[in-house]
Amino acid sequence: MLIWISLAALVLLTIGAVVIYNRMVKLRIMTDQAWSDVDVQLKRRHDLIPNLVETVKGYASHEKSTLEEVVKARNVAVTAVSPEDKAQAENMLTRALRQLFALVENYPDLKANTNFLSLQEELAKIEEAIQQARRYYNAVTRDYNTTISVFPNSLVARQFNFIPKPFFQIEEGERSVPRVEL
Repeated sequence: MLIWISLAALVLLTIGAVVIYNRMVKLRIMTDQAWSDVDVQLKRRHDLIPNLVETVKGYASHEKSTLEEVVKARNVAVTAVSPEDKAQAENMLTRALRQLFALVENYPDLKANTNFLSLQEELAKIEEAIQQARRYYNAVTRDYNTTISVFPNSLVARQFNFIPKPFFQIEEGERSVPRVEL
């Protein structure tokens, strides 16, 4: 009788471990897929930026340093590999784009240029899509990290090398509200 009880307990533990393992695998795959969605939106952003810079160059050619900073930040963002590196590079690119759009305010002809306006509108749409993709990635990452951290899941996670995924966070300087002076 003791053998049957032990065998039943072992079967239940095995079934429990399999269920936990499968849930963690599902969440890991969802996290990877969510990161892929972020990556697609970032690529769209990276592809648009050279057109934006070229349009601005025609009007603000003497603002070379700002334009070079945008191009440099874009190149760093394109070559970043890990989610942590990408997040840092994208924050740098966002700051450079803010400088570019601040520069545009000094050029009324550029602000009225239809090509520039079209590019600016497309970039705004991409930025919104990036925000949505980041939110989804962070939500799935939260669920995954929570699942692998709670007991008894943590025992299975440790056994099969499930490690926490990083969140896509903005840097501290990005949290401040831009100052507008009229």
